[in-house]
Amino acid sequence: MHGHQLEVVNKESDLEVLIVDDLKVSQQCQQACNKAAKALVIINRTIEYRDPVILLRLYKSLVRPHLEYCVAAWSPHYTKDKMLIEKIQRRFTRMIPDIRHLPYEVRLSKLGLWTQEDRRVRSDLVEVFKIVHGLSPIKFGAFYEIRQYDRTRGHSLKLHKSRVRTDLKQHFFTERIINIWNSLNEYMISATSVNNFKARLQKLYKNESFPRLEKSM
Repeated sequence: MHGHQLEVVNKESDLEVLIVDDLKVSQQCQQACNKAAKALVIINRTIEYRDPVILLRLYKSLVRPHLEYCVAAWSPHYTKDKMLIEKIQRRFTRMIPDIRHLPYEVRLSKLGLWTQEDRRVRSDLVEVFKIVHGLSPIKFGAFYEIRQYDRTRGHSLKLHKSRVRTDLKQHFFTERIINIWNSLNEYMISATSVNNFKARLQKLYKNESFPRLEKSM
């Protein structure tokens, strides 16, 4: 290109997202977790007063963004990668003395946190909501089409799901979230704004009726 020979590589970073020649995301997960772990170590070493409110603010502003940056593009589907990411949040919740002895799910409930996997599903749903309602620069027709049959059941904006033959395609953003989106009811998809939709998802989560990825695939 322009007289320069291009170097052959098996991975390349694009906007801090690592793209590997086999299109698997394990290295990206490891990279994100390494950054998050370093931030967590700094918090653990420098903050002596373990007030939950202060620690939560630090976690949400300094640690969690590393685990969620552009995650729609590299959301993991292998169990080992999911566990690697969840391990960071587990470590954080154990930093709070009063609840470190409690089970992980209880610690999350007391801190008002979601599991990382549920947050990834939430992020996907919010993005689909924006695309479907024309609130995203991504045009609806570029990724989706409305399902023409069975539209009287569930809700009126169900998406068509095509046949997928490869594992990578099955877990790509446009495919992995369709079943979950279609499982929502009319009340959910008729939210008047993105914030209103997020609030309704939060209500689902509190009522323990939030749709999980495993149940919908």
